[in-house]
Amino acid sequence: MKTVAELLKLKDTHEVHTVRPDQMVIDAIKLMAEKNIGAVPVVRDGKVVGIVSERDYARKMELKGRASVGTPISDIMTHDVKTVDSHHTVDQCMNIMTDRRLRHLPVVDEGQLTGLLSIGDLVKEAIAEQASLIEKMQEYIRGESY
Repeated sequence: MKTVAELLKLKDTHEVHTVRPDQMVIDAIKLMAEKNIGAVPVVRDGKVVGIVSERDYARKMELKGRASVGTPISDIMTHDVKTVDSHHTVDQCMNIMTDRRLRHLPVVDEGQLTGLLSIGDLVKEAIAEQASLIEKMQEYIRGESY
């Protein structure tokens, strides 16, 4: 099973888009739309202090009729952010995301944000690993592997 570090190396982009807690919600929404992403970590002084997602926006802004122009991100972000480090495995991350019903998982090493994993990243890797295992088993059954 791959580690988070190995998985992050495979991603198309290594850039992690972030926002500050004092920015307005509209800034986060524009960034997510521009970059076609579903969540952004909220960072203060290099440390992850929250995460804001489309779900946060829908539930805490739209459903309550709040204006995204005058509302700071700190008002709607999820404060209790679960993070992992680069040594976690894909299985461990999937378990965390499933148990806590998360769709995004910030990767923090030595206190610094180094990446962001989505549930899609993990599912893609799990499928690739299963396909590889199936291929190896088929080779073994056919007598092609020793």
